[in-house]
Amino acid sequence: MTSLKIRVESPKVKYTADSIITEYVYQTTKVIRTAKKTDPEYKVIPNQLKLHIRTDIKVPRLGVMLVGWGGNNGTTITAALLANKHKFSWKTKDGIQKANWYGSLIKASTVRLGSCENEDVYVPISWLLPMVNPDDIEVDGWDISSMNLADAMERAKVLDVDLQNQLRPFMVKMVPRKSAYFSDFIAANQEYRANNLILGTKKDQLNSIRKDIADFKVSKNLDKVIVLWTATTERFVEIIPGVNDTADNLLKSIELSHPEISPSTLFSVASALEGCTYLNGSPQNTFVPGAIELAEKLETFIGGDDFKTGQTKIKSVLVDFLVSAGIKPVSIVSYNHLGNNDGFNLSAPQQFRSKEISKSNVVDDMVQSNKLLYEPGEKPDHCIVIKYVPYVGDSKRAMDEYTSEILMSGHNTIVVHNTCEDSLLASPIILDLVLIAEICSRIHFKYADQPDSQYKGFCSTLSILSYLLKAPLVPPGSPIVNALFKQRAAIENIFKACIGIPPENNMLLEFKINID
Repeated sequence: MTSLKIRVESPKVKYTADSIITEYVYQTTKVIRTAKKTDPEYKVIPNQLKLHIRTDIKVPRLGVMLVGWGGNNGTTITAALLANKHKFSWKTKDGIQKANWYGSLIKASTVRLGSCENEDVYVPISWLLPMVNPDDIEVDGWDISSMNLADAMERAKVLDVDLQNQLRPFMVKMVPRKSAYFSDFIAANQEYRANNLILGTKKDQLNSIRKDIADFKVSKNLDKVIVLWTATTERFVEIIPGVNDTADNLLKSIELSHPEISPSTLFSVASALEGCTYLNGSPQNTFVPGAIELAEKLETFIGGDDFKTGQTKIKSVLVDFLVSAGIKPVSIVSYNHLGNNDGFNLSAPQQFRSKEISKSNVVDDMVQSNKLLYEPGEKPDHCIVIKYVPYVGDSKRAMDEYTSEILMSGHNTIVVHNTCEDSLLASPIILDLVLIAEICSRIHFKYADQPDSQYKGFCSTLSILSYLLKAPLVPPGSPIVNALFKQRAAIENIFKACIGIPPENNMLLEFKINID
């Protein structure tokens, strides 16, 4: 049996050689609104759903394939995996530094397990369920540039030189596979990098990507492969009936090399056909309706869009705080300047538009939650500016101004300046996306009161990943949640449910009521 850090003593939790099986009661609240147009009334009906949750505890041999492997994010996450695996330390002007996973939800944050002698007990979130050890992850990938990863790491200028020197012997041997390149989808200024390309029709390129995935899986003796897009931002794809609106039409359009099939969508199709999870770390609409339908048909997982790193993460906290405090944000202005290749690509209007869309909707659910502050359809003015400034490199500057209405037509303005080393924030998010997506493939549910029901997994669209993404992709009919603490609570409480622990409610009634 896999070694478990936590064992729950309960008749509702069963441990076998292969799995943890939990009887779990999921409680929800149904609300019925009266037909009144003004001054509505509500009838509230508490509901509960009895589930059996089975978590397979065998940890697979996992491989990760990165699209854009030679970029800043690709080289940095590869370097971080190697540095942590080999326990590197290096000299800087501030002294000796050691490899760590700071910034990772799974590897560097804790959850409250309960209390012991009136003191809270916190454990790493990775202890709740058996997860892949990052040291065991195999990495491969594609890039339109043939530069080996050691040189690409040096070009990125993200890591200290002493650390780069230790990593070079490992990374100089890593050369990206040839990638798909359709010049219409990324900025023209990226053409100078494009010397490592898959040739042929789009169907030929699809088959080449599929072969790469299969070869990687066999050569490294892997149980699972997860494919993750961390390449530059593409323009938005037009949704065209008969072209990309259904799975069959999408596959047919690839056969015909239709011009509106993007590289990122091509990689998503290849991943689905190879039975792999595909995660989109950029803001473009990779998951056209046909790509989503294909993943559902083949029962593979998808997740997106756009890594949530610095500025957007703060925005999803600050706006939630203001609205829940009864303060009305009326203007949000976000300015960024950065000098890495992502910024270079975003200097083109169509690619910037993709980023603008992913960043602009991040406050919607919080605004809609408070009808005391906002009339129907009303939302804050929200302006986003991104400028390319080569000198600052990967150290992105983000400046935000939040103007809110307060009591008696008063105003409150909060200004935030945020300097965030972009790839050092994105890389632990890449790790978290991979680890959470992998454990989700080992969690299955069935109705406890229906003996004939079969265990089934999560929906193909992994909305549990929303905490890590600016524009979270959710299943049809599911609400979009952008408030950061709700997103984190969902991950924590689902993991707790798998081992029969109730969700964290923060009531602490045992310390608040006077009952003998």
